[in-house]
Amino acid sequence: MRVAVILLAAGTGRRFASGLKRLVSKGGQSAFYDAAGNAADLPKQYWLFDGKPVIRHAAEALLPFVDVIQPVGDAAALSQLLDGLPILPPVPGGAERQDSVRAGLEALAALETPPEYVLVHDGARPYVPHFVTQGVLDALQHYKAAIPAVKLADTLKRVEGGVIQGTIDRANLHRAQTPQGFHFPALLAHHRRHERSETDDAALFEAAGEAVAIVPGDEDNIKLTQAEDLVRLERLLGTPPCPRTGLGYDVHAFADDRDLIICGVKIPHERGLAGHSDADVGIHTLCDAIYGALSEGDIGYHFPPSKNEWKDMDSARFLIHAGQRIRERGGRLVNADITIICERPKIGPHVAAMRARLASLLEVDMERISVKATTSERLGFTGREEGIAATAVATVLLP
Repeated sequence: MRVAVILLAAGTGRRFASGLKRLVSKGGQSAFYDAAGNAADLPKQYWLFDGKPVIRHAAEALLPFVDVIQPVGDAAALSQLLDGLPILPPVPGGAERQDSVRAGLEALAALETPPEYVLVHDGARPYVPHFVTQGVLDALQHYKAAIPAVKLADTLKRVEGGVIQGTIDRANLHRAQTPQGFHFPALLAHHRRHERSETDDAALFEAAGEAVAIVPGDEDNIKLTQAEDLVRLERLLGTPPCPRTGLGYDVHAFADDRDLIICGVKIPHERGLAGHSDADVGIHTLCDAIYGALSEGDIGYHFPPSKNEWKDMDSARFLIHAGQRIRERGGRLVNADITIICERPKIGPHVAAMRARLASLLEVDMERISVKATTSERLGFTGREEGIAATAVATVLLP
């Protein structure tokens, strides 16, 4: 059995593009836009999911079942986006979907050996479970046409002027999907003699009174049509984020004539902490935990104490950088937990202010930040009140 697929990519996606401005205004899916929001001009079949364009996801989903792919659309773009796959030279599409399918069929008919079977698939439908395609091909052993479809689950209302006029019986209603499969000679013949535009190729067989088989589709086999579909397809096609955890530990000795600053908050005490910067032991250990989760060294790597530019620096600058590195890597901070170890001063009265300050610097909700304190039961250098130690654990989700 020789199978070809016509991969349709000639549409401009007007409904999709018009919905993007609404999605942007709601603050949704910002990763899909450039700084100016110009990504709305990009045809939907070229958008990237997990580093690959929508149409390549679609092609690769069908590849195990076909011998050759006939793309229909912009030749230069499709040749690049589908490079390395068994594609024929792309052919330009037409004004309507039926014109584009016809162009693909004629290109296949011109081959020295045309296919026996042909699948027709929307290039903006990137997630196709294998059982759907296999079901279509199995049905072609008994029918000249077969399509996947999903039975309607919602109640249907007929509406006019914003008012319900009646309820439609959904008992025998289905939503058609692609890939739709056909005996190649039969589909080519129907296209050559059928002039009225149809929304899918099965309608040509229906108009001729020929049977079209229905096989089970899949609810996730959606066509990228509305801007909100981006969220669902990102879940289906994107690589799940990976949790990464980093551990931080820092110590500073007490010093006279310095303010005591911990987790960005100035605390009344007779002594501060010694250090090249402001010696904020809480922020320093949190930075180390974040850099550790990112596998990017420690605070000394990014802000060497040998450089005078960091002398007496507000450690808030360091934590802002750590937060920026999370965002630049496409990640997000899930949780940070800091423990301050000292006999004095009492940390408890300042915990709320510390959490708020750290959350502000990292641009996260305060609920993601934990600050607590303990003593060393008068043991060791902290027990002798020679200095303060701190530990931190940070968990980051990275693509």
